[in-house]
Amino acid sequence: MAKSENPSEVLPGTIFTLRQVQIMKVAVVVMGIILVAGFAFVVSALVYQSSKLGESTSSNAPASDKMQQLGLSLPAGMTISHIALGDNRLAVHLKGPDGQEIRIIDLGTGAVVNRIPLTRE
Repeated sequence: MAKSENPSEVLPGTIFTLRQVQIMKVAVVVMGIILVAGFAFVVSALVYQSSKLGESTSSNAPASDKMQQLGLSLPAGMTISHIALGDNRLAVHLKGPDGQEIRIIDLGTGAVVNRIPLTRE
């Protein structure tokens, strides 16, 4: 690129002055550095999050021990019809000869939080 003697003079073959070209070069280098740093941050955040994937924050007990602690006693003749899981709670729909009921169980403690009898109107 031919250097011009006057910084405000348009460079041959372009519409830019020497000063504008220098500013653009600096801007492109800075934006490239920001892009590379951003990609490095995203990759390191993904690695950090994936390394914490298997850790449990609620308890140090293995999952098999928790499964043995949970229990649900059913009245005679009652059967489980449906089960739904959400928000660390388990909803169990029970059917029997005396009627229907929904029990909400807290999975952290294993306790029955609520019993909802179902009746026809």
